[in-house]
Amino acid sequence: MEHVNQLRQLGLFDAKVPRYTSYPPATKFSNDVTGPIFLDWLRAIAPGSRISLYLHVPFCRRLCWFCACRTQGVRSDAPVTAYLATLKQEIALLGRALPKGVTVARLHWGGGTPTLLSAAMMRDLAQSLHQAFSFAPDAEFSVEIDPNEIDAPRIDALAAAGMNRASIGVQDFDPDIQQIIGRVQSYEVTRDAVEGLRAAGIHSLNADILFGLPDQTQARLSDSVQMLLSLSPDRVALYGYAHVPWMAKRQALIPTEALPSPEQRLALFETARQLFIWDDYAEIGIDHFAKPGDSMARAARTGHLRRNFQGYTDDTCDVLIGLGASAISRLPQGFAQNASSTAAYQRAVRAGEMATGRGHIFKGEDRLRSRMIEMLMCDFRIDGAAILRDFDITPDRLAAMLGTAAQQFPGMLSLKGHGLDIHPEGRALTRMIARAFDAYEMRAEGHSSAI
Repeated sequence: MEHVNQLRQLGLFDAKVPRYTSYPPATKFSNDVTGPIFLDWLRAIAPGSRISLYLHVPFCRRLCWFCACRTQGVRSDAPVTAYLATLKQEIALLGRALPKGVTVARLHWGGGTPTLLSAAMMRDLAQSLHQAFSFAPDAEFSVEIDPNEIDAPRIDALAAAGMNRASIGVQDFDPDIQQIIGRVQSYEVTRDAVEGLRAAGIHSLNADILFGLPDQTQARLSDSVQMLLSLSPDRVALYGYAHVPWMAKRQALIPTEALPSPEQRLALFETARQLFIWDDYAEIGIDHFAKPGDSMARAARTGHLRRNFQGYTDDTCDVLIGLGASAISRLPQGFAQNASSTAAYQRAVRAGEMATGRGHIFKGEDRLRSRMIEMLMCDFRIDGAAILRDFDITPDRLAAMLGTAAQQFPGMLSLKGHGLDIHPEGRALTRMIARAFDAYEMRAEGHSSAI
């Protein structure tokens, strides 16, 4: 109880802060980044580089009420077919813009629901990608799987296309909670999807589960976590449900009065966390867990863990290119986001142009602060020696930045040499501590709960 009181006094249960999957957060993007600028960035990629691709499919057969992603419901394949034709055009545009010798080391299909594509659509899309890009022999190809939207032909199509990692959305197995959040998905359906993937040779499995859902209790979450553990995923993302109905209108269907308090959210997280630890999963950052032999666990142990728009990753490529409506690219020069509207995205690509709608050009201390925040989010520490080595900052300036943060969170941080460590009991405050290194103005109502 004393520890909870300390967290309360430091503002954990009232704070709303970015998730810091990027710095600056996407809420700070502007119209300064245009298609021609993005094209210049692409052409400046060093020949022979390894890059990552993210491909966005913004459609769902049904819209889950809890979801805040940019998605739209579809009842027929007509809009999907039209979108895929445009996506293939964008793939070809990008392939022509990249310097020779660039290879794809990572490919991820996200959404939305990528698995609502038919097997034939999947094969056609994969063929377009392989025609436009060279793939590294050790490339990782992952796909977000909705167990309600997958079958043997689609699994076989993805496996034949080279998928070697699947990411399965679970959220919660409690049928009452599933009804409240608009995501009905039985354990049996999920188990069958897992078994089908493994039978097809896809043995690397990720899973997402949520805490902080309406009517969720520690007992109910414990049951869901143990059901998930019975499927033996290699990695688990334990995300806190972000209730942001001003951004995601569909969340207005979720009863606010049924949501747990911030203190209850912390207790839910700790319940799930302990279960993963007892089952020998390694803690990864603030909300991920992985089997000790998984590559993400190895990355965390060796200081190679990174953070991007998909959360934690062991992907160390300097370039991530997003394809599709609203997809975000990250390059050494900054961020570029495609038009969020599917119609606007399609108009640009059909005109033979990059669909860039907004973004951010790195300036000032952006890269420095980005790396410091990423270190905190990934390693719970700032390696001062690495910062002094890699960035143009004096020891005195760094000491001042670290000292200011330490004063804001007394008893939770230690200054060591030129660096800073978050104590284990202060890790729940990590996003708030990261905020201390964020130089941008922030409207609290634009972000989710710190816990």
